[in-house]
Amino acid sequence: MPADRVGFPYVILILFSLLVSACGDPPNNEMQQAQGAIDAARAAGADQYARDELAGAQQSLKNAQQAVEARDYRLALNYALDSGERARNAARQAADGKAAVAQLAVRTLTEADTALDEARAALRTAERVRISAATLASARRTISATSTAVQKARSAFGQGNYQGLSAALAKPIADIRATTRDLGRATAAPTRQRR
Repeated sequence: MPADRVGFPYVILILFSLLVSACGDPPNNEMQQAQGAIDAARAAGADQYARDELAGAQQSLKNAQQAVEARDYRLALNYALDSGERARNAARQAADGKAAVAQLAVRTLTEADTALDEARAALRTAERVRISAATLASARRTISATSTAVQKARSAFGQGNYQGLSAALAKPIADIRATTRDLGRATAAPTRQRR
């Protein structure tokens, strides 16, 4: 038997023993990496923007821990790797979701500012033509309330709280647009009411 053929079974045996020993230890590093990825996903906002993927990552890590307790280290490794991948996906989804909500918030704030400017211009015109004091007072109250709502929304935006901002401004924007229309109608009326 040639010398290289004698060594071949030993090489196979050594490789097999390395493989078995690699699967013989719990995948602690992979599980720690998965936990780190979950923590990073949470910090990126996955609790709000990627709940399902984050929950999947957490469940896979829990499954990995249970597999370690059952001494099925190969299964534990698979779950740990799956957990890390899901957590990284959750972080990406959170970043994308947060960016989309931030864009919507910017558009809504811009719309609110434009609506306020239009209402203030309509109010100045209405004051010049002297429409009823009650209509003017109502318009001023609506402008003030909308301005306050926009300031609160802008403050929330500055703190990175984009979620719900557009919904919070929906009614004030609708109210201020209705006020602008009412002022326009009152200003265009053929007979003006005096104060």
